[in-house]
Amino acid sequence: MSISSGHTPSRRRLPLVLGAACSVGAMLALSSPTASAVAPLTATASYNCGSWGSGLATLTAADSGTSKTIKITSTAITMPAGTSADPNSITTTLKLTKTSGGVTSQVQFSAKTNPGLSGGNPITLGPLKLISGTLAAGDSTNSVVLPAPPSTTNWSLQIVASSPTSATVPCVATTNQSAPFVW
Repeated sequence: MSISSGHTPSRRRLPLVLGAACSVGAMLALSSPTASAVAPLTATASYNCGSWGSGLATLTAADSGTSKTIKITSTAITMPAGTSADPNSITTTLKLTKTSGGVTSQVQFSAKTNPGLSGGNPITLGPLKLISGTLAAGDSTNSVVLPAPPSTTNWSLQIVASSPTSATVPCVATTNQSAPFVW
């Protein structure tokens, strides 16, 4: 009796095919950045922005694994009547308190990203990218609460419009976030 050789090579090819597929999958998993969790995804805090208004703002955080961002929207904080801003003409900087292992410091998010806005429009700013400081898994961030009035040296959020209206608008956070972001 002889054993058919057609069956054995098929059996040998199967482990090689599976091994190659697993190796490719492992390489893809290692080379692709994975999204990291930030919780909660949104939080609210109150800001006093002088002539631009005061009230609740929504902060929306995201962590792609390679960049950390925060977007700010508010119906209480608006462009003043008679002013406007072209798309991507507002530089926004947000200061947050960072707590890491019981140590407190500050981080800053900033970008020149906005839709076109005109007088009375609610603000939409960002997403703002982390530009100062670092955030590791487990670090938490919260509003930098400061006493009013806001000024060029006393701000938690600064809005600098450049076209066609030029204005520097300092804002102070008047409350902590509804929940701190945990990165």
